Amino acid sequence: MNKSTIELLGRLHECHPVKVLFVCLGNICRSPAAEGVLKDIVAQHHDEANWIIDSAGTGDYHIGDLPDHRMRVHARQRGLELNHHCRQVKEYDFQKFDIIIGMDESNMVNLRRLAPMPEDEKKVMAMSQFFSDTSRYDYVPDPYYEGAEGFELVLNLLQEACLNLYNKISSK
Repeated sequence: MNKSTIELLGRLHECHPVKVLFVCLGNICRSPAAEGVLKDIVAQHHDEANWIIDSAGTGDYHIGDLPDHRMRVHARQRGLELNHHCRQVKEYDFQKFDIIIGMDESNMVNLRRLAPMPEDEKKVMAMSQFFSDTSRYDYVPDPYYEGAEGFELVLNLLQEACLNLYNKISSK
């Protein structure tokens, strides 16, 4: 993690509640899954009052839809209910959220382009910054065109990364 990321995470511990927005392309697979995973981790720690967690997409393809059925099925097998209704990320999200987490480089580029002020770009970080050092991935792959293995891989990556995110913010 770079210095600005570490500084931001340190400041987030002082925020109550901590407001996190996960972002992918369509807001039907990766970002609503990350939202569901982090909400579950927060609930397990009885820490819901200290967190606001949401997700959005950079595209407008699925606004109002539930997440992809396959992602919901795989998440449900892990005890997660993904009932988020897809929405598109907006400029005002940069004022509402403390940290905005993109799933891949394309999401990161789009988020930085959307940031209304240069300082808002500092809120944007990659989900991969919370992967373990042993991960062979540097982004969260889009499972949309994959089989069951792709959805399971994404959920595995997100469970590890969201737990690391929670621990880094909560332990400060």
